[in-house]
Amino acid sequence: MTISPVDFASLLCSRLCHDLLSPVGALNNGLELLNDETDPEMRARCLELLNESARTSANKLKFFRLAFGAAGGFGERVDVREARQAVEALLGDNKRLNLQWMVEATELPKAAVKVLLNLALIAGDTLVRGGTVTIGTEESAEATEIVLRAEGPRIVLDPDLRTTLTEGPADDSAVAPRAAAAFLVHQLVGEAGGSVVVSEPVDGALLFGAALPHR
Repeated sequence: MTISPVDFASLLCSRLCHDLLSPVGALNNGLELLNDETDPEMRARCLELLNESARTSANKLKFFRLAFGAAGGFGERVDVREARQAVEALLGDNKRLNLQWMVEATELPKAAVKVLLNLALIAGDTLVRGGTVTIGTEESAEATEIVLRAEGPRIVLDPDLRTTLTEGPADDSAVAPRAAAAFLVHQLVGEAGGSVVVSEPVDGALLFGAALPHR
């Protein structure tokens, strides 16, 4: 399947706007409440909510800048600390999610970092009642391998996202904004000549794996 650069850009922008709509909307609502509120205690609460919404918006923007954009520069490799900070910020906004970071490398190929970030986004979304996302990588002379484990009391992965990750969508019309991260993972891994695997949920855990051969 092929998709035009314009359509692909639109897909990513739609996903970004969808995820930012809630915290930015909360900012707007909080400002309106603050304008009408005179009680000092309630004004303090409004300011607390505004700070939380602003932090969430900033964290999402930082994450998407690295996961979807050109953050990290135009070199072939990216400092892993940037990826960790982005994932910690994104998952940290959800008080029910925990991160276990098992990446020992100090830098990774840019494509691998983008795959890691987008898989982390998908893994976090599957944990509808919270849980833990564990991320690990291994780099050899032949390939970079990425493994994520999503563990929690309830795991839900949309079948369309699973198919997009491992096989790609059947046609252009099948690509929806919610599948932007899955489609990007599929494209990046496919361009490297690699593969993506997703397990079935077993004992409250779901595994995602991606291998990107070096060329």
